[in-house]
Amino acid sequence: MPRRRVTRHFVGAKTVLEQLYTQFENGPAVADPVHLVHRYQDPADLEVAGFCSAALAFGRVTSVLTSLERLFRLMGHSPMAFVRSFNPARQGRVLRPIRHRWITGEDLVALFVILQRMINVEGSVEGFFLRGYRQEADDIGDALDSFSVRALALLDAVPTSGFRYFFPRPAGGSACKRLNLYLRWMVRRDNIDFGIWQHVSPSKLVVPLDTHVVRMGQCLRLTRYRSPGWPMAREITQTLRQLAPDDPVRYDFSLCHLGMQDACGFNQQQRDTRCPLRGLCRPADGKRPTSAGPSFRH
Repeated sequence: MPRRRVTRHFVGAKTVLEQLYTQFENGPAVADPVHLVHRYQDPADLEVAGFCSAALAFGRVTSVLTSLERLFRLMGHSPMAFVRSFNPARQGRVLRPIRHRWITGEDLVALFVILQRMINVEGSVEGFFLRGYRQEADDIGDALDSFSVRALALLDAVPTSGFRYFFPRPAGGSACKRLNLYLRWMVRRDNIDFGIWQHVSPSKLVVPLDTHVVRMGQCLRLTRYRSPGWPMAREITQTLRQLAPDDPVRYDFSLCHLGMQDACGFNQQQRDTRCPLRGLCRPADGKRPTSAGPSFRH
């Protein structure tokens, strides 16, 4: 993908973006599924709990957190132990009543079967992902595509169409929001992200493209695309990579939660007067940026 020329205007935004990053990384916890994963300490538990949290991180944040709390109660003190010993007939009875939007309990049963088979084959989710990862690639797009194809192949039959939502593909145009969110948690390391994966470079990550990052990306002119999808996610990442070459998704959490808190001035009465990005956002032609979906993410 050709590199976009970064304007002097956008380079000047780096200071503001760094201030926002520091504010959200070191500030009080905000409502986000990643904070439920922080209750675990063992890297193996973090890997499994993180995948479940990212997989269900779509819809209203209160609904996401409620569904995850219910699921984690059923999984007990060790999500990895739950997956390793998972029996669809036995544990399936308690999972089947769970429903999160269009994801059913049957979908969750199938997800745990796949996670179990990944771990049995490669020892971890990271090991399974690395089978398709190439350090020389521009980003993790091809690795994600391989991951989803191979994951679905582990299941004899996909239970419902909703289950495929867990394993989207860049090749199909999907922004892969929740998988990119999971990779951010596993690969980056700071007060929010865990950094327990050692063999994937943060420089290869792609931004998790939620409705708030879409809006910010268009207002800040990080992308020329109007519709969310893999091309937009890559272009926003490519632009941010010119500010943070080794860590292009560094600003994802702060941009997302800035939007979730309605602090952005776009389409608000206060406009730019109280927005932390005041003077930097320039929506094209005054048009409202395209929405990426419902209120939380992925």
